[in-house]
Amino acid sequence: MKKIFLFAAMLGLFLNATAQDDKDGFQFEDQHMVKTTSIKDQHRSGTCWSYSALAFMESEMLRMGKEPVDLAEMFVVRKAYEEKAEVYVRMHGKMNFSAGGAINDNFEILEKYGMMPEEAYPGLSYGTEKHTHFEMDKALKDYLDAIIEKKNPTLSTAWFEGYKGILDAYLGKVSERFEYEGKTYTPQSFAKEVVGIDYADYRMFSSYTHHPFYEEFILEVPDNWTWGHVWNVPLDEMIETFDNALKNGYSIAWAADVSEKGFSWKHGVAIVPAEEKKDLGGTEKDKWADMSDKERKKAMYSFDGPVPEKEITQEKRQKAFDNYSTTDDHGMQIVGIAKDQEGNKYYKVKNSWNNNGHIYDGYFYASEAYVKYKTMSYMVHKDAVPDDIMKKID
Repeated sequence: MKKIFLFAAMLGLFLNATAQDDKDGFQFEDQHMVKTTSIKDQHRSGTCWSYSALAFMESEMLRMGKEPVDLAEMFVVRKAYEEKAEVYVRMHGKMNFSAGGAINDNFEILEKYGMMPEEAYPGLSYGTEKHTHFEMDKALKDYLDAIIEKKNPTLSTAWFEGYKGILDAYLGKVSERFEYEGKTYTPQSFAKEVVGIDYADYRMFSSYTHHPFYEEFILEVPDNWTWGHVWNVPLDEMIETFDNALKNGYSIAWAADVSEKGFSWKHGVAIVPAEEKKDLGGTEKDKWADMSDKERKKAMYSFDGPVPEKEITQEKRQKAFDNYSTTDDHGMQIVGIAKDQEGNKYYKVKNSWNNNGHIYDGYFYASEAYVKYKTMSYMVHKDAVPDDIMKKID
């Protein structure tokens, strides 16, 4: 997922002054909510894919009756960067190498390397209090590109240790053993004894027509560097799965596009306004017809309250994916279903852009239309999937 975080980090002071006015515009009533842990802050790092998946894991642990645990996003980022470097060098640099990743990366790291709590690996060894990865990201990429140029006759045996040295400098060395709540663990024993999550119990899904439904395919987005597979289901079954999961206490790890004009972090909503206003009459209809395109856009995206939204079809979401207007931007966690003051359905989303001064304390509400339109992929526990859908894929 791309690094959609800069503008969020700059909004905090302004949000305090506007929060109450925005709440007067949209009024939400939470309905089916799952248990969550605290809001985290990825700050200026392109690591939403880790924050969202670990938030999902933390909720799964709560659902399983475990004590709340703050898992270490940077441990996963560190191990993913190591794995990614191996692939990048073997591919002679002919693949995407960036800070981005996918939901499944976290589960593969958990299975292969284990897990650590935040207190044992905060990943802040470079003089800042919050994650700021521009320098590290560029240093890692430039280092690998220099290795791939291969000025030496052959690839040296030292390149990977040199690469890990950069990660050590910025994120810190990974301890073989650490203390947590009075007990000594390794990352593997912590994953087994404390986290207790089995990757085999989870399923990744998407919904596109360029591959057959009820079959697996590799989602063609740049940050899917592991070439991870997703199950393909029709749009209505995607929404059916979302609702079944949330109504039964399961959250959703959600990869989506947040670059749309209808996404407003300041207002805490994500919508897909209709391009035409229905049921207008008389003077109101004439006024709307006489507006310039700029004026209509301003009215559509004023976020003053609920507005009519586009009807999203399978064809519309496919076209948006095909023409690059839907891109793999951001990883989040869907934690509930809500409705606005007019009874319209929304999903409540946990973000990783801190909660300082935010209108909904670090959460936002995405309309059903937005979720239908801009979902790239998602992960749920297999027991959250309706039985008839599971029979089709398994």
